[in-house]
Amino acid sequence: MAKLELQNLTKAYSQKIVPVKDLSLSVEDGEFLTLVGPSGCGKSTILRMIAGLDQPTEGRVLIGGKDVNPLAPGDRNIAMVFQSYALYPHMSVQQNIASGLKLRNLASGDIQKRVQDASRVLGLDPLLDRKPAKLSGGQRQRVALARALVRNPDVFLLDEPLSNLDALLREQVRADLKQIFEDQQSPVVYVTHDQTEAMTLSTKVAVLSDGYLQHLGSPNEIYKTPANRFVASFIGSPQMNLISLERVNNAVLLGDSKVDLPANLPAKSSVIMGIRPEHLRLPREGDHQIVQGNVFLVENLGMSDLISLRVHGDENLTLRALLPSDATWSRENLKLALPPESIHWFDTQTEARLN
Repeated sequence: MAKLELQNLTKAYSQKIVPVKDLSLSVEDGEFLTLVGPSGCGKSTILRMIAGLDQPTEGRVLIGGKDVNPLAPGDRNIAMVFQSYALYPHMSVQQNIASGLKLRNLASGDIQKRVQDASRVLGLDPLLDRKPAKLSGGQRQRVALARALVRNPDVFLLDEPLSNLDALLREQVRADLKQIFEDQQSPVVYVTHDQTEAMTLSTKVAVLSDGYLQHLGSPNEIYKTPANRFVASFIGSPQMNLISLERVNNAVLLGDSKVDLPANLPAKSSVIMGIRPEHLRLPREGDHQIVQGNVFLVENLGMSDLISLRVHGDENLTLRALLPSDATWSRENLKLALPPESIHWFDTQTEARLN
């Protein structure tokens, strides 16, 4: 097993095109790190530098404490799973899985055992004699995963492997991935723009924007205490409500309602208040921070209704809330509670977290 380290990694194609900027992080044995962020944030470039397909402009990639920058991709003992499957169309499933091992001149008995083990784990036994053209998208992706697993690599790299699958199949394969890699001891680096994949699969998530690392932490930490406004807006579905408000003494005004500021909050003339739609709720006894408004949109999500509320006292201010679909409420003059422990505060200028 081998720890993966990225030290001050920078990739510049020109002075104006710098997709990765001074990135440092590590992935321990058995950790599953997901690189997540919008298109163009640098996540695929990072994966390519780890794989050796691109050379960093500055910084080092270390695997097991060894600087692998000078090594060719084939000498780094990594296994990579691509978005496009990259299977050989003229080979059977069994031959595709074994292809990398044959190139490494492993003994035929060892190859057969590894193929059998990977096939059993991924449920490919009935498909071993088929060609890729006779497989579904999910089956092809399983073959690509099996080809990576049999190599017993120092590091696994996965580049948006589920993006070509439909929604139902993506959910199924995502669950399979989680089970498979919980039994692996090598570091895993997974690239996606899908925050659901990042949150459900990972032990650690790196949120990226414009080439910079915005937040590195567990899925729970990133959801509950996002480092800045960008992370707060990117992680969570539906998106967090984020509103810039002027400070009045120790509170801010949200339309006609007053929201108290935490006592330890730095003195700022204005702040950004954030609250997730799932944390807004119908008032209970003892709630004292209440916002009121008229509902102008209801989106039925099955177990919940996603409602959009135009706040009284400010026609331009809207909030979105997730309410149970069996709850009783009125579209006119609806009251919602803002639990103080669920409110996030960010600096208006730096957008960094304040509480």
